[in-house]
Amino acid sequence: MKYQKPPDGGWGWVIVLASFFIQFLCYGSPLAVGVLYVEWLDVFDEGKGKTAWIGSLAAGVGLLASPLCSASVSSFGARPVTIFSSFLVAGGLILSSFAPNVYFLYFSYGIMVGFGCGLLYTATVTATCQYFEKKRGLALGIVSTGASVGTFIYASLQKELISIFRIDGCLLILGALALNILACGILMRPLPQLPEAAEEKPCLEKVPDAYLIYHEKDQTKEENVGMLEKSQTASGDCCAQENHPQSESGLMTQCDIVKDNRNNNVKEKQICKQLVKSKCHTYLDYWEDTIILFKDKVFAALFINILLFDIGGFPPSILMEDVVKSANIDKEDVVVPLVFILGIMMAVGKLSLGILADFKWINTLYLYVFTLIATGLAVFAVPFAKTYAALATISGTIGFFTGNWSIFPYVTTNTVGLDKLTHAYGILMFFAGVGNCLGPPIVGWLFDWTQSYDIAFYFCGTCIIMGALGLLVVALPVWKNCKTKKLEPSLFVPMNSHCS
Repeated sequence: MKYQKPPDGGWGWVIVLASFFIQFLCYGSPLAVGVLYVEWLDVFDEGKGKTAWIGSLAAGVGLLASPLCSASVSSFGARPVTIFSSFLVAGGLILSSFAPNVYFLYFSYGIMVGFGCGLLYTATVTATCQYFEKKRGLALGIVSTGASVGTFIYASLQKELISIFRIDGCLLILGALALNILACGILMRPLPQLPEAAEEKPCLEKVPDAYLIYHEKDQTKEENVGMLEKSQTASGDCCAQENHPQSESGLMTQCDIVKDNRNNNVKEKQICKQLVKSKCHTYLDYWEDTIILFKDKVFAALFINILLFDIGGFPPSILMEDVVKSANIDKEDVVVPLVFILGIMMAVGKLSLGILADFKWINTLYLYVFTLIATGLAVFAVPFAKTYAALATISGTIGFFTGNWSIFPYVTTNTVGLDKLTHAYGILMFFAGVGNCLGPPIVGWLFDWTQSYDIAFYFCGTCIIMGALGLLVVALPVWKNCKTKKLEPSLFVPMNSHCS
């Protein structure tokens, strides 16, 4: 399936605006779940590790299901997937308001809301990449900023709603707000496809397209002729009576029915055989393409990096509110929630980094690595912060540099190409989901074990920096001296080649 050349404007800006609000509405609560996390600790009186699973599942399930999300968008399109997901996210939030324990929240908030967000993220990124090429960095930056704007607005909104309606009333209102995703989804008009030149086949090779899922090589002409000859021989005796002057009309009708049934049986067998072959070829092609992707050293390094980054980089967004509480900082000193600061700086970071990525003299991979190292150092500094002002500064720094999510699709596209983006992005997001699911519970368990966040944040910072250094080593120019695999001219201009 091929699409028209990205218009870099026009209806694309409507797609960007709709995608912005979709990410705002779906990710606002999950990314500001730190506010809810503190309330759930008090309501259900469970350990930090067990309670942290709620937020980690909400962020991780959608990413774990990325291959399924990618397949859904590829099969049904961005618009139907967005409309369906609006009900999934809204339903999950509304059900969460009736949760009797944390295990119910694992399903309603963690799985339902998380999976809906994963579908919506894939739909918005795919639609935006289809409409933009030269301005892709800016477009993705604007779209991903929606989640960050949602984070800092929902952080304050949830806190206010909880104070007025308690946590159950807050979740009901958030569910109602999420239904507005439906209106945005209607605007997600797909980019027109290029007409494919139909290959003319002999009439004996034609099979009704309505029965085919995947068009593979049809049977040879000789096989079809053989089938036809057998059918003609089987019905020959009956049909020969058509030329007999004494044949009755009822017998002729019966012969026609027998001949049609036998011809239909031949067709059905041929169709079933093709369906089985097409399914096998589809799965084989998927795994072959996956192996080819992992032979690319940059892609393999991206895979390891995204796993480590999400193990170490995601917990601060959930746990910073509890860090303030554990540090015994006076409530009067807490001007705004740290999640609010993290979210607003993440929005600034996504937009700024997205704009930088569009400059030809900027190597987006090196820019991405720099943001990772800066994030790791900021996370390392959390145990040394003992005042609200210090924690607020660190939260802002982490928020700004974790805005690198806006350039991650850009880096992935430059590495594997637009034609493999959906496949590659689905794999990477799956392992990002593994990291999101594991990170917060690990940090929570480390706190339950040591009664301090110090070791937990040292662990997080180490994971982030290890992933960044691994990616940097693979991307160094020294690899140009190795056996290289040249990329397309439109892909990753600053790095003309890397080791195969």
